[in-house]
Amino acid sequence: MSWRVVADTELCQGHQMCQGEAPDVFGFDADADRVVLLEERPADVHRRAVQDAVVYCPAMALSIEEDS
Repeated sequence: MSWRVVADTELCQGHQMCQGEAPDVFGFDADADRVVLLEERPADVHRRAVQDAVVYCPAMALSIEEDS
């Protein structure tokens, strides 16, 4: 089963916690003060780090969607 990362840039408040958890998946647009997805469909090796980023995002702007 594949999965993808979803970042709601309208909710993002620019805390950059996601970058600390999964720097290979999340970037940051300093001009917009918002998260940027570097990998919408990262390899499974990054899943745990992305899950942590979702949990620790203070704005709850991140989620994981499973493909059916």
